[in-house]
Parts: sequence; structure tokens; C-alpha cells
Amino acid sequence: MDETKHGSSEASLHLENATPTQASLGLPRHHPSSESPSNPRNWPLWKKNAQILMVAFHSMMGTFMAAGIIPAYDALAELYGITVPQASYLTSIQILMLGLSPLIWNPITATYGRYNVSLLSVLGSLVCNIGGARCTSYGGQMTTRILTAFLISPPIGIGSGVITELCELEERGTKLGWWVLLTTIGTPVGPLTMGFVTQHIGVEWIFWIFAIVNFVQFIFYLALGDETIYHEENETEDSSFWAKMKFRKRGTKTISYADIVAPFSLVKCPRVLVAAFALAITFCYGNIALIVEMPIAFGKRFNFNAQQIGLQFIAIVIGCVLGEQVSGPGSDWFLRRVRQIKGYYHPADRLWFTYIAFSTVISGLLTWGYQLQHATNWNITPCIGAAIASFGCQSLTALL
Repeated sequence: MDETKHGSSEASLHLENATPTQASLGLPRHHPSSESPSNPRNWPLWKKNAQILMVAFHSMMGTFMAAGIIPAYDALAELYGITVPQASYLTSIQILMLGLSPLIWNPITATYGRYNVSLLSVLGSLVCNIGGARCTSYGGQMTTRILTAFLISPPIGIGSGVITELCELEERGTKLGWWVLLTTIGTPVGPLTMGFVTQHIGVEWIFWIFAIVNFVQFIFYLALGDETIYHEENETEDSSFWAKMKFRKRGTKTISYADIVAPFSLVKCPRVLVAAFALAITFCYGNIALIVEMPIAFGKRFNFNAQQIGLQFIAIVIGCVLGEQVSGPGSDWFLRRVRQIKGYYHPADRLWFTYIAFSTVISGLLTWGYQLQHATNWNITPCIGAAIASFGCQSLTALL
């Protein structure tokens, strides 16, 4: 029996063999939805865009704060009496928490709503960043960084869900691009801006600025935010400001241990596992490794101060922005060409573009390492390599 028709749990459907859908044939689609103004799909465009931009910026702040302390490694090492590699753990632990925490936050937000959790997230992060500004020990600072990363992380796991709740299928590509770009660009923008802060007003102001940004986020959520999870029973609920602030269950869903471990069940799908593994490895080396190594690679080698180290991240910002602009429209153009030639396309056809992303990540990392190793004085060639690698990394993030 053909495996695409097999009813057993071991059957798998090859995307390249799937029956073309209306979308892949270029035909119009209709999504039945409630006409009620309470349904987020029916909100005004400005309100939907406001929710998406707030959750995208919220995601950005997670990576921004994790990487923002990178130019201050030397100052933190001197302040706490530790080595620069030990200071880098303050960033590494945050990256680890940003990756693991959504496993806990996702079922919580699905049960109690996106809006209330977002308010709790920025308030908790604000308190922890005030604590970071007042810390006098390495252990204390490590504690505040762990808690900050845990509390600020919800939108990293729910961003795509918010966009799905607000947008029709044909609108999601562009809006997902906003979220993905801001999330990934936070890692280079953080040290780029905080390098100036460290150099001119002191390392403690990094944490005060983080806290100020969290406070501004809280104000924006109060003024413009709303719950994006919709159930028909919402029609009978009080929609006033104070009712919206109340922490309550949305629908009948309850949290279970199975919800936390559910994402790991995807290891049974080899195609999902391979794509996730490929993205994790390339993002680790094409983005995180470059950013964490900048103070050691440039600071120690060329005797750079915090501001000069921060300026090196301009290359990664440029690579990320260009990667997002090219990968999305480029893959869309490729799919249109495929449809013109074959009359339809499959979702897996977009993966052909990943070869460009992989090749640029590899070539960029080789250029960065080789040019840096042989540089006796600073020159722009290692930064060009970093830009090429981040271009490929961002492209792959957008495609997968």
C-alpha cells in the first residue's frame, strides 16, 4: 500500500508528494471566522499591527538584554574579580534560558492568555534589571540574569502564535518576518548600543536602561495591548480595562506535564528534527558564537575599548537586515516561478533556497576566522565575513 495512504502511526507524508492545495495552485481561499469585533482577526489593522510589533519588540528585548552586556565583559570582570571568559557566562546562561523557558511559558500562555503573561513578563524583568544595576557580586548578577532571561522569554515561544491569531494565511509571511528579524537582530543591536553606554556612563547603566525599556513596554501594553486568544465564550465576558487585567483562564484548557514535553515528540518526525538541528547549529555559529567572541577576538587582539567593540556589531546588523530582505521575497519569487513552470508548488520547494543560506554561513565564518587570524592591525575584512555569515543565518531562520 502506498505510504501516503497508510493508516498506521508509522506512515509519513512526503511534502514533495503531497496533493497541491488551493494556495499552491494560486487559487483564492476563504477562512470562515466570526464577524464579531471581539475576534482578533476583525480588529482594525492598526491594532493588529500594534500587537505584532509589541510582541516582536518584546522578543527582541530577550536577545538584546542577553547580548547587551557583552562590551562590558572587561568592566564586569574587574568589578567582580573574575576573568573575561567567566564574565561571558552571564550571556551564555541567558541564551540557554531563552531557549528552554518557552517550554514552560507556552502552556501557561495558552491557558491564561498572552496579554496577562506579557504584563507579568515585563514587570518581572524590570525588577530583575533594577537588581542587576545594584549587584555587587558575580553570583548575585548571575542570579538576576537567569531570572531576567526566564521572565522576558514568553514572546520567543508565542510570537508566531500571536501572528497566527491575528492574521489570515496570506498575511502571515510578512508579519512573521517582523518578529523573526527583531528577535535575531537583538543580539547584535544590544552590544552595539551598550558599548557606548559602558564607555561613557558606566556598566551599571546598562541595567538601568534595560529597566527603563521594560517600563516603557509595560506602558505600551497597558495603552494598546489586548488578548489575542479568542474563544466564543469571550463574547459574554466583560471587556473593560480592569476586566482585561484580571488573571484568569481562557477557555477550558488546563496545564499538564504533557504540554511541557510535547515539543520533544517532534523527534519522531525526521524531517522536522533535521531542519531544527540544522537551524540550531547555524544560528549557534553564525550568530551567537560571533557575538560572544567579539570582546575576546577584537578586544584583546586589537586592544579595543567597549565602544570600539560595540561598533564591530554593525556588520552583523547589516547582514541580518539584508538576509531578511532577500530570503523572504526571494523565496516567494522562486515559488511563483515554480508555479508558473509546473502549475503548482509544494511547501518543500522553498527549502531549495536553504543551500544559499548554508553556503553563505560557511563562507562567512571561514572568512571571519581566517582574516582575523592573519590580521596584525584592525581591518574590515573579518567584519565582512561576519556580515556574510549573519546574512546566511538570518536567511535560514526566515526559511525554516
